[in-house]
Amino acid sequence: MRRPVKNRNIALPDKKFESERLGKFINYIMSHGKRRTAERIVYSALDIIKEKLQIEDPLTIFDSAIRNAGPSMEVRSRRVGGANYQVPREVRPERKRFLAMKWIIESANAKSGSPMDQRLATEIMAAHNNEGDAIKKRENTHKMAEANKAFAHFAW
Repeated sequence: MRRPVKNRNIALPDKKFESERLGKFINYIMSHGKRRTAERIVYSALDIIKEKLQIEDPLTIFDSAIRNAGPSMEVRSRRVGGANYQVPREVRPERKRFLAMKWIIESANAKSGSPMDQRLATEIMAAHNNEGDAIKKRENTHKMAEANKAFAHFAW
């Protein structure tokens, strides 16, 4: 068992919604230290979600999208007796959130032809409805874990 991390950095909450999870999401979107650009993209995406779904708080949609896209199992490589095995492992809550955010951002980046805020809004709404590329990635991860269940005894 891994010892607990003592100096875990806590992301600052975002300015508009005061949400630590959204602050972390902005950090993941940010590239080359351009926080203002990342904030503009995320807030604009949340405004698009608010308009399209006619809801008061788009943060609920964002939170459910992150919850839906996060995997519960993943495979980790383990070398045993000269052979590499894909061992299914349960995913820690922090890693589950990280993977969900990463997959949503990657699938929004993979599409082209429209501004990033629109692509991000579309991907968040798709993940909220249990569809889209991020959900497909989660399903593939679960299938791999299920297929390699025979090697679960190597997880120690």
